[in-house]
Amino acid sequence: MLDYPALQALAEILRRGSFEAAAHALSVTPSAISQRIRNLEDRSGTALIDRGPPITGTEAGLRLAAHLDQVRLLEATLAGALRPAEAPVIRIAINADSLATWALAPLAAAPGLIDIVIDDQDHAQDWLRGGRVAAALTSEERPVSGCDSLPLGRMRYRATASPSFVARHFPNGPDADALARAPSLRFNGKDGLQDRWVRALTGRRVPLPQHLIPSSQAFAQASRLGLGWGMNPEIMIEPDLASGRLVDLAPGLPLDVPLCWQVARLTAPALHPLTRAIAMAARSVLLA
Repeated sequence: MLDYPALQALAEILRRGSFEAAAHALSVTPSAISQRIRNLEDRSGTALIDRGPPITGTEAGLRLAAHLDQVRLLEATLAGALRPAEAPVIRIAINADSLATWALAPLAAAPGLIDIVIDDQDHAQDWLRGGRVAAALTSEERPVSGCDSLPLGRMRYRATASPSFVARHFPNGPDADALARAPSLRFNGKDGLQDRWVRALTGRRVPLPQHLIPSSQAFAQASRLGLGWGMNPEIMIEPDLASGRLVDLAPGLPLDVPLCWQVARLTAPALHPLTRAIAMAARSVLLA
């Protein structure tokens, strides 16, 4: 039998980032929170929290916290109504570009509090496989075990740079030699869009000099300012292309990334309003 007060303490620590903040949220003392975690770790036989800094959950800790979120969501659904004090937390993995362009508004339909995990669409399914989120936007259409998968459409990316950057680095176009010298932009270590586009353009892998810019808005702004070239969502930079503030390096070679909404089957009925809102928002912006 799981100790749900202890699970609640664990979830609040991971969500709020400290034992003190968790204690305040639960109206208990920090020592009481520490005792709950010690007891839970003793019963689990493993560490559940990496004390950091910053404080993070271990694999086992994240799974237990996600279990509590699922239980709360199912209980709230059975009750037929949500009261603010009992609103479940719904953890979702979403890629940053979708969140910055179209996926934020439909999250208002979530039947509870949202806890967003930012991860690349090619890796978001790993959060589902680990049981650490209830749903995810992913490029993988094949359902993760225990999940339902809903294809949403394709998000189009364009290789773009400022006119001055193009004139300086690509006077004869973006060939392999020029790309090997010109600074590129990369969201983080998981971002493979630039490499995929270069392989499609040149037919081979090219080592790319890169700036790391882990923000969709800052990534687009870095393109406008001439820091480097990068793959920007078309729906984000359409005005820049129309005005000439950004140049499409190869208009005939966009990169389309499929997006699917995968949701854990156990909680899928409870998340139906959110799934419906995600699907409606995707239809308005994504390519079929």
